[in-house]
Amino acid sequence: MVDIASRVWNHKWKIDPIVRSLIDTDFYKLLMCQSVFRNKPETQVTFSLINRSKHIPLADLIDEGELREQLDHIRSLSLSRGESTWLRGNTFYGKRQMFRPDFMEWFEGLRLPPYHLERKGDQYELTFEGSWPEVMLWEIPALAVLMELRSRAVLDRMGRFELQVLYARGMTRVWEKIEALREVPDLSIADFGTRRRHSFLWQDWCVQAMQEGLGDAFTGTSNCKIAMSREVEAIGTNAHELPMVYAALAKDDAALAQAPYDVLQDWHDEHEGNLRIILPDTYGTKGFLDNAPDWLAGWTGIRVDSGDPAVAAQTAIDWWKSRGEDPSEKRVIFSDGLDVAKIKELHQQFAGKVKASFGWGTLLTNDFRGLVPDDALAPFSLVCKAVKANGSPTVKLSDNPNKAMGPQSEIDRYKRVFGVGDQAAQKVIV
Repeated sequence: MVDIASRVWNHKWKIDPIVRSLIDTDFYKLLMCQSVFRNKPETQVTFSLINRSKHIPLADLIDEGELREQLDHIRSLSLSRGESTWLRGNTFYGKRQMFRPDFMEWFEGLRLPPYHLERKGDQYELTFEGSWPEVMLWEIPALAVLMELRSRAVLDRMGRFELQVLYARGMTRVWEKIEALREVPDLSIADFGTRRRHSFLWQDWCVQAMQEGLGDAFTGTSNCKIAMSREVEAIGTNAHELPMVYAALAKDDAALAQAPYDVLQDWHDEHEGNLRIILPDTYGTKGFLDNAPDWLAGWTGIRVDSGDPAVAAQTAIDWWKSRGEDPSEKRVIFSDGLDVAKIKELHQQFAGKVKASFGWGTLLTNDFRGLVPDDALAPFSLVCKAVKANGSPTVKLSDNPNKAMGPQSEIDRYKRVFGVGDQAAQKVIV
């Protein structure tokens, strides 16, 4: 097992680059990329870094030259033969050849497009522009780089023994969480922690700890690189990016109202009925389900990623019942800011009502809260989102208004079109 503290103490970035592979990314990103490659390959998008935690002065903490080195390194990466073989030949969700030959040929020749980086006060402006299938693959590595460089800035001030103690305490915390989760009967939980992880080595350690500590209750990881190397399932379906871009491309209000369902129709066609998990909260869960076509009720389940998770799950249960479906046969994946107490609470609340699963993210792979002075390693909310599509702004409403994004005039329009009324604000943890 890697001695992480010693690697941190001795590391040179060329030995431990933050992102070491194009598949050091979330599985859903590759699934979405294939769908975009097939359905919207000419769409031009802009992605932008958004630091929701303004109190974290990233430009003061992170050296611009080092940031550019890491981003330039990512642009030099391409698929290895082994990675290509894994993607082409592995079975994902019971399906062989999940990735089509035409997509794989394109992906094997890909280098990520240029980036634009500029300091603005104590923050960085980091944007990516170009064709949607290429630009979208910047999101996860860009976030991983910023998160880990911030961690390294804090760790660089620490001595060798201090680092050993820090990681011993961090490992103890993770293991105690795993021990607590062993008490949960019929648990189903996966690692969703790539984008805001402490580091690649730390995420890899957490996955190994979950494998040993939870056994069959641990269903896999969203990280393709780690899934391949640790021989666990790659987990993921789709994200808010798809409806956000489809909606931005809509020509009028009627097309806008239809856009989230067009996404899922294309998804259904792409995957021939597999991976049928709905992410309904981009423009409000209740309105999405109320207006959903009947064929969506037959899908496998939903993912809950904003607002009050219990309310969202109950809304889905009521919807399934109203459409003649048995909720106890449906999958509900909770994935928003989870930690052990909330996982146990939701599992107990919905046991027997639905098949509950959990995507455990930042508070698995980046929980060093309270372990260094001034809480300088506490996780924070950093995202990289599509902000324009063919020149039009994107919008996200969410079930939590604190996660909304887009020009206010467009937010107001989307609220009108999707019938979103008053919303209860929730604290954004990550």
